[in-house]
Amino acid sequence: MYKRFVKRFLDLCLAIIAMPFCIVVWIAFAPFIYFEDKGTVFYTAQRIGKNQEVYKMYKLRSMKMNATDIRNPDGSTYNSKDDPRVTRVGRCLRSTSLDETGQIINIIKGDMSWIGPRPATPLILDDLTDLQAVRFQVRPGITGYTQMMYRNSAQGEKRYESDKYYVEHLSFGLDVKIVLGTIARVLRKTDIYTDSSIEEKRQAQ
Repeated sequence: MYKRFVKRFLDLCLAIIAMPFCIVVWIAFAPFIYFEDKGTVFYTAQRIGKNQEVYKMYKLRSMKMNATDIRNPDGSTYNSKDDPRVTRVGRCLRSTSLDETGQIINIIKGDMSWIGPRPATPLILDDLTDLQAVRFQVRPGITGYTQMMYRNSAQGEKRYESDKYYVEHLSFGLDVKIVLGTIARVLRKTDIYTDSSIEEKRQAQ
């Protein structure tokens, strides 16, 4: 009941309630995003959602316009503290996760949920494993079990095992736990970057 109906109802209600706050954030940051390099305020990209359907994901743009697309070995987005592609305002947006507020639009459209596995890029479909496929039984989320546990530091098998755990144990209680845990991680500003990015910085020192 919760997985099929209540979760979507709560997603929609909370997104509508949160929309005024998001609009204020967008208006406040839009001038800084635009005037830094005269680019677009929002960034859009193709992502894979529930039942492996392709949709357009919205985020506040945190990178320079037409930045090179760099991926981690597992196909996830490369994320480094010293990434030269990230704008000055983008660093602030990423550290506070305010760049994710654009995905409220996706929640209202039904592409995403507040809580679920993080959206995957189409590259994942090139060599999809049974473990990876489990995540597509539910809508991707702005945050999720993996983000509560590792935020952005996990990748590869660790990420997919966490996604599988969430799908198999999805419940209202787990979703509440994930929300509280994610808020704590964001406030502490921990695990903002991926393991590979951290390792690269360690080797460079």
